[in-house]
Amino acid sequence: MYNIIYSSLGVCASKGFFADGISAGLKKEGAKDMAFIYSEDECEVASVFTTNKMCAAPIRHFREMGNVKSNFIVINSKNANAMTGKAGIEDIKEVLSNSPLHVKNPIMSSTGVIGVRLPKVKIIEGMKLFDLRKRDSSSASRAIMTTDTFPKEISFNVKLDDGSSFNIGAIAKGAGMINPAMATMLCFITTDAKVSRAEMQEILDEVVKTTFNAISVDGDTSTNDTVLLLANSRSGAYDKEAFKEALFKVMHFLALEMVRDGEGATKLVTYKVSGARDDREAEIAAKALSDSLLVKTALFGEDPNWGRIASTIGASGVEAYEEKLKISFDNLCVYDRGEILFDAEMEKKCAVIMQHKKFTISCDLGVGEGSFKAYGCDLGHEYVKINADYRT
Repeated sequence: MYNIIYSSLGVCASKGFFADGISAGLKKEGAKDMAFIYSEDECEVASVFTTNKMCAAPIRHFREMGNVKSNFIVINSKNANAMTGKAGIEDIKEVLSNSPLHVKNPIMSSTGVIGVRLPKVKIIEGMKLFDLRKRDSSSASRAIMTTDTFPKEISFNVKLDDGSSFNIGAIAKGAGMINPAMATMLCFITTDAKVSRAEMQEILDEVVKTTFNAISVDGDTSTNDTVLLLANSRSGAYDKEAFKEALFKVMHFLALEMVRDGEGATKLVTYKVSGARDDREAEIAAKALSDSLLVKTALFGEDPNWGRIASTIGASGVEAYEEKLKISFDNLCVYDRGEILFDAEMEKKCAVIMQHKKFTISCDLGVGEGSFKAYGCDLGHEYVKINADYRT
């Protein structure tokens, strides 16, 4: 047995880890725009990246490094260093060659505008402002924000039965260009658990499927999506099941925070699909719902248009039948295996549910045992306004 307890230290909760954010002049008005994460001990590193074929230079550079240990990540906002070719990788090498002393195999991560070379001089000068003894997770989380309206961080202390314990914490950014194949997101997770790279990678690959790979804001997949998990083993403690559950809690919380902070979003909606032929078909249907523009705009208008739900499932390509499908808004069933329950009174009740900031749309396909949950938000005027002039 084990006990997972919330802590407020974010990415600095794990022993031996430090982090902070500074202003390097990449953003306007002195806003923080660069961050670091540093460990006194070298770390095993597990990773998950975007599925976009046009992956950014920081991801390509990391892959060139191979399975090395590292103890330092530098993150910049405002510039994605994507679609910059070989020059983008050379820029990273030059920047990292100016890393602080005691840094081993530094990693760079970037977010922002695509198709612009890194402002190397500003970033190199910015790194000189890093104080590797600072433990300010909140400052680091603010520095990596782009269109985010609030910082995203979380941490837990995990107490094991034998009296030992380990910590796990994270910061993340993400609000738009988010699709269920990772999101326009960066997430940096630290732990002092004594876990091997291979086992850590195995667990990360599994947990990402039901967290970051289950969310959607607008259906677009970024060039820079990154999850990095660093373990320095400082605690000497580890339990696989406890670690897996704690990692899920971290990633699930941050995933939902990204959807809640979706550009212009006013609602966080869970799409719960059950009764599918298998889990994969349930996943396809749930993600189709979270990604549908027609569904998203109905959410924004607070219109319980269950017909759009049925249509989206039917178009998703999974096995589904009109006479077996069941659709509910929270606990109100509006369509039950061929019977329409959606009368005027039901519409009023569903409309009230859709005024809530969080609710669930459930769909039982009635053909098997498969199930999956996806998460999405509405899409309205503010999203268009933000993305119409993102570069400016």
